[in-house]
Amino acid sequence: MEAHGSGLRRVLVFGFCVFGIWAAYIYQGVLQETLSTKRFGPDGDRFEHLAFLNLAQNVVCLIWSYIMLKLWSSSNAGGAPMWTYWSAGITNTIGPAMGIEALKYISYPAQVLAKSSKMIPVMLMGTLVYGKRYSFPEYVCTLLVAGGVSIFALLKTSSKTISKLAHPNAPLGYGLCFLNLAFDGFTNATQDSITARYPKTSAWEIMLGMNLWGTIYNMIYMFGWPHGSGFEAVQFCKLHPEAAWDILLYCLCGAVGQNFIFLTISRFGSLANTTITTTRKFVSIVVSSVLSGNPLSTKQWGSVFMVFSGLSYHIYHKWRKSQRAPKKRKPM
Repeated sequence: MEAHGSGLRRVLVFGFCVFGIWAAYIYQGVLQETLSTKRFGPDGDRFEHLAFLNLAQNVVCLIWSYIMLKLWSSSNAGGAPMWTYWSAGITNTIGPAMGIEALKYISYPAQVLAKSSKMIPVMLMGTLVYGKRYSFPEYVCTLLVAGGVSIFALLKTSSKTISKLAHPNAPLGYGLCFLNLAFDGFTNATQDSITARYPKTSAWEIMLGMNLWGTIYNMIYMFGWPHGSGFEAVQFCKLHPEAAWDILLYCLCGAVGQNFIFLTISRFGSLANTTITTTRKFVSIVVSSVLSGNPLSTKQWGSVFMVFSGLSYHIYHKWRKSQRAPKKRKPM
């Protein structure tokens, strides 16, 4: 009975994590798309300063992680010093800014698909720079994802969707997304290096360090000179409180979502987290298509399924490898 109770509790916690990640990030995606396409006020003004979302997100997550550390962390002895995050903070500032700016040029579903192809630059760098060899299933996954994204990019976007974009420009939009992935790769590698050097570093400390440097860099970029874009963003929010409210909700969704991601990784591992976040991206595309009133064509849905088939197969392949690994170690 006790084992059954603990198993049920584990299932309930997992369901809670799935619901938390889906709810936070799907709604954040809706807000992101709204802020990038909506016209505010009687004059129909657009919120052009999308990079301001990153600064607001950094500030909220910085405060959130500081509170969590004070509430839950008994001691931070042995954790990474705050200065070690300065380089990762640069790429973590530039990369997401490019991803958000891409929404001026391509639709939200296109942005989600492009950012889902993270394995492509990873495998290219691994093959070309480090001479790494990958298995046949990994190449199949990459080809499915690359093919799906390429087909989606080449298909004609509806005129209604294009009319909502601030500056339609597909090559520039996709280019910004892939640069975002490249910077994210450096950020992840640097974070791995930090946790390897300082094993006692907690997730909250990483969140605090990354958002501290992100806040510093974004403040310099947006408010470092008299006519910085940050002043214009603040003025826009004063004129359009509705936009300010959307930005606040966007930041809170990000902070809550990070909490659920940390909980998922700590309880169920990174593979479970990858599965949840990947399915969330697919649901986000469905929600965007329904709520925005811009349904995707049959061919576009085909390319979407192609991308997520590749991602799903990649997750399954990683799960099979993780299942086989213990069996190989037993004879030793």
